[in-house]
Amino acid sequence: MPTYEYECKSCSHSFEAFQSMSEPPLKDCPDCGKEVRRIIFGGAGIIFKGSGFYVNDGKKSKNDVKPESKPACPKAGDSAPCAKCPAAQTA
Repeated sequence: MPTYEYECKSCSHSFEAFQSMSEPPLKDCPDCGKEVRRIIFGGAGIIFKGSGFYVNDGKKSKNDVKPESKPACPKAGDSAPCAKCPAAQTA
């Protein structure tokens, strides 16, 4: 159940009431008994606590990056790979 904030139009007394959404708004001030108005506000914003969403959940760390694998030499069955072959450059 939500908490509603009220303010008296006469004595400026402000108070909160824990009410169901189906209940009608309060009409009388608990201090002076005169008319109150419900204060409408934007509500609470979202607050992220801790080290952050993106850092923990969305971003890959350096350890998660896989090294690029070089393609195998098309002449792998031959005794000597060609000069432009990546396998020949690493060997």
